[in-house]
Amino acid sequence: MYAKKVMEHFMHPKNVGEIKDADGIGEEGNARCGDIMRIFIKVEKDKIVDIKFKTFGCGAAIASSDALCELAKGKTVEEAKKITNKDIVDFLGGEMPGIKLHCSVLGMQALRNAIKDYEKKSL
Repeated sequence: MYAKKVMEHFMHPKNVGEIKDADGIGEEGNARCGDIMRIFIKVEKDKIVDIKFKTFGCGAAIASSDALCELAKGKTVEEAKKITNKDIVDFLGGEMPGIKLHCSVLGMQALRNAIKDYEKKSL
């Protein structure tokens, strides 16, 4: 049902956790399916130098959160804003059941919310 890479990121996520002094925190959730993602970012000189997640949800939600972190780490804030749910799915091998595609959308939105929080605090 899931691609090998999805299972790897679900079973062995590298970026799970919380950043206590995060520069931005974003949350996105879907009460209908029960998936809730929280993304923490640390930004230095306009680059995301650290990113962590805490996700309550299915395997696809956890894998999408971890993949998102891998994609965003080291990118500038502007580059990270351009990460799409398709980028997340592609990173995970391009195979995710249609019913689980919303997990990648939640990840994308959680990152954008964390960036908005960072930008608001930076004013």
